[in-house]
Amino acid sequence: MSEDETYSPEELERGRLLFARPWTFQTSVTEMVNLPESADTEIAFAGRSNVGKSSLINALTGRKGLARTSSTPGRTQMLNFFHAPDTPITIVDMPGYGYAQAPKGLVDAWTKLVFSYLRGRPNLRRVFLLIDSRHGLKKNDLETMDLLDKAAVVYQVVLTKSDKIKKPQLAKLLTDTQTALAKRIAAYPEIIATSSEKDLCIDLLKAEISRFTIS
Repeated sequence: MSEDETYSPEELERGRLLFARPWTFQTSVTEMVNLPESADTEIAFAGRSNVGKSSLINALTGRKGLARTSSTPGRTQMLNFFHAPDTPITIVDMPGYGYAQAPKGLVDAWTKLVFSYLRGRPNLRRVFLLIDSRHGLKKNDLETMDLLDKAAVVYQVVLTKSDKIKKPQLAKLLTDTQTALAKRIAAYPEIIATSSEKDLCIDLLKAEISRFTIS
């Protein structure tokens, strides 16, 4: 589906303006009791470790160092909140899952935090579930989708690193992923294939997020 078929010029411009604002780090929390007040609409980014979550947030906001990137999977161990002045949206960067280098007790604590947040945050409007285009849906992605379905949190798949595979492979991945999502209760049907490195379809993701600014 082309940009013209999916988003109007007005929506694309609204998305551009939303992320032209000076987005900054707000806070990090490791316990539910420390969550900031839930005044704004929140959107969250989730995905396996090393899926490119921090890079995508940095590409959206135009701030290379806003979300910390790391070659070590599982480095993001907290819920990280980002905000910009005069916008009703807060971005939440969730801890990556599927990492193997952290102690099990720590992994369990992070997992409990993440899904307590998912179940108990009334202003959470959507989770953008990031999937590495080179690997497609993995077992822990499907397990996360199970939990999102159970928590009744709407989630939308965003493919990352889509420049790393050939177009026929990407087309097949989109078809296969849409087929899997059709069976899911809380899955949003549209998929956005992005590349933070090439700035591919970042404008579409901005436009999608900007829809939450309309009351």
